[in-house]
Amino acid sequence: MFSKPKRLNVSRHKGSRLRGIACSLALVVLFLSALAVLGGQAAPRHSSNWAPPLLAIDPGPRGGPPGAGTFIRNLTTLQRTVAVVGQGQFQATHNVTGTGEIGLGPRFDSNSCSSCHSTPAVGGSAPTSNPLFAVYQLNGAQNSMPFFETASGPPLTARFQFQPNLLTPDGNVHQLFVITGRTDAGSCSIAQPDFVTAASQNNLFFRQPSPTFGAGMLELILDSDIIANMNANGSQKQALGISGHPNLAEDGSIARFGWKAQHRSAIIASFEQLNVEMGVTNESLPDELDETSGCVLNPVPEDHTNFSATSFSTFTGDAERLAIFMRFLDQPKPAPSNPSIRNGQTVFGSIGCILCHTQSFTTPSSSVRALSKIVAKPFSDLLVHHMGPCLADNIVQGAAGGDEFRTAPLWGAGQRIFFLHDGRTSDVVQAIEDHFCTGNSQYPDSEANGVVGAFNNLSAKDQQDLINFLRAL
Repeated sequence: MFSKPKRLNVSRHKGSRLRGIACSLALVVLFLSALAVLGGQAAPRHSSNWAPPLLAIDPGPRGGPPGAGTFIRNLTTLQRTVAVVGQGQFQATHNVTGTGEIGLGPRFDSNSCSSCHSTPAVGGSAPTSNPLFAVYQLNGAQNSMPFFETASGPPLTARFQFQPNLLTPDGNVHQLFVITGRTDAGSCSIAQPDFVTAASQNNLFFRQPSPTFGAGMLELILDSDIIANMNANGSQKQALGISGHPNLAEDGSIARFGWKAQHRSAIIASFEQLNVEMGVTNESLPDELDETSGCVLNPVPEDHTNFSATSFSTFTGDAERLAIFMRFLDQPKPAPSNPSIRNGQTVFGSIGCILCHTQSFTTPSSSVRALSKIVAKPFSDLLVHHMGPCLADNIVQGAAGGDEFRTAPLWGAGQRIFFLHDGRTSDVVQAIEDHFCTGNSQYPDSEANGVVGAFNNLSAKDQQDLINFLRAL
C-alpha cells in the first residue's frame, strides 16, 4: 500500500471545516519545530518515511488570452443569435421585484450566473476574488457573510448532511442569503441558516462552481461509449484499485453534469441552478423554496415562456436561454505544446491518470450539425469514483455515495484557480496529493491511491512535466 506524503495545505481557502482547526494547529507546531531543527531553513514541501520529496511546483494559472468562452464553430446565424442572448441572460443580475430580471430569493446564493462562473471567461469557474462580497448586502439586504466564505477564496454553496435532528437525511443546498431588508423585498423577514451550529455538528459541507464549457458535447456523448470506456483497460484499473460507475438519471441514462454527475443535461441543470442558486421559480420548478408569508412577492413561476413574443430568442424562458448558451460554448483550447508538455502528457498516461481522466470521446451525429462528430477532450470518464473519507462530503445524490465524485473534466485546468469539489486548494500538486486517502469503517480507500503513489515515485523532471501538462490544458 502506498503512503501519502505529508504536505501543508497552501490553499487560499481557509474555512472548509471547523473540525480541521485542531489538526491544523498541530501541523503548525510540527512545522515550526522542523524549522527550528533546520536552523530556520524551510523544510521540503513534502516529507514521508516512504516517498522521496516532491519537487514539482505548480506555476499557477497560465497567462495570455482565455482559452475558453467562445462558441463552437459552424453554428447557424439563428443559433449564434440565441446563444448570444443566452450569454446576456447568464450575465444578467436578478432583483426581487420591479423591472428587468426579477425573482431573486427569498433565499439565494448569488444574483447572477456569471458572478460565480466568470473565469477565465463567462461560463467558467470561480474568479480570484469572491464575488459574493459584492452581493450579500446589496440593496439594503441585512445578511451577514457566513464564516466559511473568504474574500480570496471561491464562492461556496453549503449543504447539510442531516436535518436539524441529525437523524433525517438532508443533502440539499442551504442558501447563504435571504432577501430580508432589501428595498425590493417588501416586508419579507426570514433568517439565514445557522451555519455555525451545523459546522459544530459536523453537518456542513461545501461545493464550489464548476465550469460549463463544452456542455453541448458532454450531454451528447453516447451512454454506450461511456460504458465501453469504463470496461476498457480492466487489468490496469484492477491493479491500481480503480473501478468507478455511472450515476443514472431518472430515465436510466447516464447523468454527467455536476460534482456527483447528478444532472443529465444542460437544460436540467439550468432549471435547477436558476431555482436553487438564485431562487427564481421556473416552469420545471415552479414553487418558491421558502413560502413564508410576505416573501412570495411575484406570480409563479417567475421565469416562464413568453407566448406574446415575436422571436424565438424571447419566446423561450430564461432557463432555456441559459442552456442554449452553455450548450454552444466550445471546449477549452490548450496552450501550445513544447517538450515538457509532451513528456508530461506521456507520464500522465503511463502512471494511470488517463484511466479516469479519459482524454476524449467523439459525439454522435446530432440534429445540431455543429455538434456532430466532434472530438471532445474533457479528460474525464464521466463516472463517479470512491475518493475515500478525506474528500467525502457525506452527501448522497442518486447512485453517488458520500465519498464518490465525478471525475472532474480537466479541460481548461490551465487557467483554473481553485481545485476539488470544495475549492480547498489553488495548487495542482496539492490537488493531486489530496486524491490519496486511506479508508475507514465508513468509506473505502480512494481509488486514486495507486496513481498518487506512482506520481510520488516519479523523478523531479517527470513530476514537473506532468504539472506543466496540466497547466497547459
